[in-house]
Amino acid sequence: VQLQAFGGGLVQAGGFLRLSCAVSGRTSSIYHMAWFRQTPGKEREFVSAISGSSRRTDAADSEKGRFTISRDNARNTMSLQMSSLNAEDTAVYHCAASYFTKSLGTTRQEYNYWGQGTQVTVSS
Repeated sequence: VQLQAFGGGLVQAGGFLRLSCAVSGRTSSIYHMAWFRQTPGKEREFVSAISGSSRRTDAADSEKGRFTISRDNARNTMSLQMSSLNAEDTAVYHCAASYFTKSLGTTRQEYNYWGQGTQVTVSS
């Protein structure tokens, strides 16, 4: 399974950006998907997750109401619509995927596959 995130870029504070993640390979083996982000010197942190059926989603408290996660299983893609961006959102955003589990994971250890990431920079 390979994941590739794209859509990052430079945006002004208060603006919006849409990230996408393309999944290829043995896509039938994955179920939950998520976005994490990382800044230099810090741990990779959870942003948002979505279950295989899209019935369940979760997001970090700081992202609730600003970020919307979605997926299109027919096209093997996942997206993150981000709005009201601020400087604290500046990071490399990684998409991740996991095998089926009953719970929707919010930690790095719960995900089996990772994309290389896409840089998001918010200017204030």
